[in-house]
Amino acid sequence: SKTGYDSDDKRSESGLEKQKIDFQLVPKMRLTPGTDLSDALNIPIIYFDLDKYNIRPDAGVELQKVVEAMKLYPQLKIDIRSHTDSRASDQYNMVLSNNRAKSTMDYIIASGIDRNRLSSRGYGETQLVNKCSNGVPCTKAEHQANRRSEFIIVK
Repeated sequence: SKTGYDSDDKRSESGLEKQKIDFQLVPKMRLTPGTDLSDALNIPIIYFDLDKYNIRPDAGVELQKVVEAMKLYPQLKIDIRSHTDSRASDQYNMVLSNNRAKSTMDYIIASGIDRNRLSSRGYGETQLVNKCSNGVPCTKAEHQANRRSEFIIVK
């Protein structure tokens, strides 16, 4: 073990003349309020398909990492913030992002995390990560970057 790192355990075999054991100490996660848990876990962003709010299979894999971190740190509370791209009306996108936040939260709860440790909200297209606002021509990949959920550490 080492200060600032999670410990690692390995078993050694008895009766061997020589053996080599590698230990991999991993820095402890910095669970600072206001930061995105995805950054702390170094996991890819959770994305949604155009005009959809269901959890995609690739997103489910990444969401399981969020669930495991919440199980490992039972004091952890997060705020799920979901977003859309700028296509469709502002009002429609607000409803869609709220549905994305709800489906993300429901997935985490169904995986065994207490609802009291979660909050969620949709932000529509109010927090774009690029230039792709209303009327700006963008590629499909650029629009995809805005259709996401974030996991902001509350406590």
